[in-house]
Amino acid sequence: MWRKAILLSVLLQSIKSVLPAATPLQPDVPFTDSDPNEELWTPTSGIHPRPERGSLGASILGPQNIPIELQNADLLAPPTTDQGSIKNFKWPFSSSHNKLKDGGWARQQNINDMPLATDIAGVNMRLEAGAIREMHWHATAEWAYVLKGDIRISTITPEGQVWVGDVSAGDLWYFPAGNPHSIQAKDTTPDGAEFILIFDEGDFSEDATFLLTDWLAHVPKSVLAKNFGMDGNLQAFDHIPEHELYIFPSQPPPDDINKDMVVPNNTPHPFTFQFSKVAPTKKIGGTVKIVDTRTFTVSEKISAAEVEVEVGGMRELHWHPTQPEWTFFICGEARITLFASQSNAATYDFYPGDIAYIPPSFGHYIENTGNTTLRFIEILKTNLFQDISLTQWLALTPPELVKAHLGFSDETIARLSKTKQTLVV
Repeated sequence: MWRKAILLSVLLQSIKSVLPAATPLQPDVPFTDSDPNEELWTPTSGIHPRPERGSLGASILGPQNIPIELQNADLLAPPTTDQGSIKNFKWPFSSSHNKLKDGGWARQQNINDMPLATDIAGVNMRLEAGAIREMHWHATAEWAYVLKGDIRISTITPEGQVWVGDVSAGDLWYFPAGNPHSIQAKDTTPDGAEFILIFDEGDFSEDATFLLTDWLAHVPKSVLAKNFGMDGNLQAFDHIPEHELYIFPSQPPPDDINKDMVVPNNTPHPFTFQFSKVAPTKKIGGTVKIVDTRTFTVSEKISAAEVEVEVGGMRELHWHPTQPEWTFFICGEARITLFASQSNAATYDFYPGDIAYIPPSFGHYIENTGNTTLRFIEILKTNLFQDISLTQWLALTPPELVKAHLGFSDETIARLSKTKQTLVV
C-alpha cells in the first residue's frame, strides 16, 4: 500500500513539473509607499518655510520671498508623488496687471499669463455705483458670474430681439459671440459691483474688444450723418468722445427696469440667469449646484458648478472627458494635484482670487486644506456639465479587474460607491 502511495506522489510531482505555473491575479511589481504626502504648512502656520520633505531637500541659504513661499507649500516642498513636468496651472488675479479707469478697473488672465490655458480666458472687473462698462462686442462668447452688487445688462440679437435684465451676487449672464451688449452697476449698494467674465478662447484680450466710442471716433462724420439719416447735420455728432471710454462713471439706471426698455424683452430665452436662487444639492462633504444649457438655455459654450466643500472635505478624484476647466476660488484654501498621464503629476495650493486651469481629461481633485468652508466656481467650456468619477468607475468595473490592477481587497471594493459622490470627506 505504501508503495502505491509513493508512486502516486512521484507521479503528481511529475505532472506539476510539466504544467505551467498559475498566473497570479496581480503582477509581482513594486508597490507605492505609505507616505501620506500631506501639505506641510499654510500661510498661517507661523513658520519659516524650508524646501524639505522627510530626508529630502535642504534649507535655503540665499534670499527668500517668505509670503509667497508660505502660500505655495506644495511647490517649495512638493509631495513625493509629484513627478515629471506639467506647465504652471495656477494664476492669482493679484499678479495680473490692473487697468484703472474713472469708475472702476479690470484685470485679466489669458494665455500670456498661463500658457497652459489655451481654451479659456478670464477677466475680473469692478464698477462703482452707476459706472458703465462701455457698450461693445467681441468675437468670443462671454459668460459672467456676479461676485458682489447688482448689475443691469442689455443686449440684442442679430434678429433685432432685445433682452434687458438685472443680476445680483451669484447670478449669471451670457452673450453669444458678436452680440453687442452693455453692463452697468446699479446703486442699490453703495460700492457698486464686481464680477468675473469668462471667454471661450484662451488668447482673448479685454483690450481687443470692439468699443462703440472707439469705432465711431474713426468713422468720417459725413458717413455717420448719412448712416443715421441726418445727412448734412454734422453737429449732431460733435460729442462723440475722441478716445475710447472703456469704463466711465454715469447716472445709475432707474430702479424700475421697465423704464430702461425701449421695447419689451422679446428674445426666445433670457440672457440672464438667477443662479443665486437655485437650491444647492447636499453632498457628504458640502454642496453643489450646476448650470448648463439644461437650465440656462442660451449658454451654449459655458457650463459651471458652484461648489462648497466643508472642512476636511474634497472634490473627489475625477476628470472631464473633453472639456477644459477654469476654476476660480472665492474663499477658503485648496490643494490640487494634476495628473497628465505618462507619470506627470504636480501639486499646487490655491487661495481666494486664484485661478486653476485644468486641460481636458487630466485627472485631479480639489481638497479643502483650510479650517473654513472652501467655495469655488468650476467652469467648463461646454454646453453640458460632465465629469467622470474615479470611484464610480472602479465600483462599476468587474471586481477581479480592479483587484488585478490595484490589489484592492473585497472589503475595499465593497465600500466603493456605485453612484457619483462629487464631494467626499
